[in-house]
Amino acid sequence: MPMAGGRSNGEPGDASRLVWDLPLRLTHWVLALTVTGAWATHYAGSRWFGWHRGLGYATLVLVAFRIAWGFVGTRHARFAGFLRGPRVVLDYLRSRPLPATAGHNPLGALSVVAMLASLLLQASTGLCANDEISSAGPFYGWLTPAASNRISALHQANAKVLLALVIAPIATELPEKFNSVLWIRQRKDTLALGNITGAMVFQSTFPVSIGLVFTSWQLTGDALVAGLLALVSGTVFYTTLRVRHTLTWWSLGGAGSVYFIYLVYVFAIAD
Repeated sequence: MPMAGGRSNGEPGDASRLVWDLPLRLTHWVLALTVTGAWATHYAGSRWFGWHRGLGYATLVLVAFRIAWGFVGTRHARFAGFLRGPRVVLDYLRSRPLPATAGHNPLGALSVVAMLASLLLQASTGLCANDEISSAGPFYGWLTPAASNRISALHQANAKVLLALVIAPIATELPEKFNSVLWIRQRKDTLALGNITGAMVFQSTFPVSIGLVFTSWQLTGDALVAGLLALVSGTVFYTTLRVRHTLTWWSLGGAGSVYFIYLVYVFAIAD
């Protein structure tokens, strides 16, 4: 099972071994620095735009390397080593307890793909984006102003998606990981397991509660569409569990497609 620092433990008595190779670990750490720096320089003002653009170039190069390394790299770095189809992901979710895996598990692999896709989209759209004042990407002059403005809107929208992808695992998993590692080292395996399962319940309710407190509850057209689509997605899950007593690939895909419908509504239909 992957441990902190990209290590994996085998059976009792086995030595720890590194799961991810040095180039991949260096890429992860440098990406964390470039993305953080790009975010900070974006809000620091126009005088930092040169740094922002340079960090964007670095991010694009790192993502391109990670994608290439996913085809020619070591075993656990290759996409073929951890990407699985919908049936394997469903079988993994149904397993109790969840099986230990070296590297990314079938579900975690999807987050890797989402992160890489979001990073690639963010860095590439930045090449053509502009702030409608004084700053622009190097390919701004190759496009019409209207086309550049549309790409700029996509650049800004994807920044929120990227921020969510970065913060979500840190905010939800890091405290529990620290506690669980400490308790396992103290031979309190049961306590560690209870912390993980209890955290799942906490994480599924606490963020929602915060959202309810700070929501203005002005049900505009966008809010109504989002609410209706969420009800449709929840109904699909509930009906499937009531009738089949298990989740199926088509129920997960059908419910998930609702989110794509909402994205189409936001970017193509809504004002």
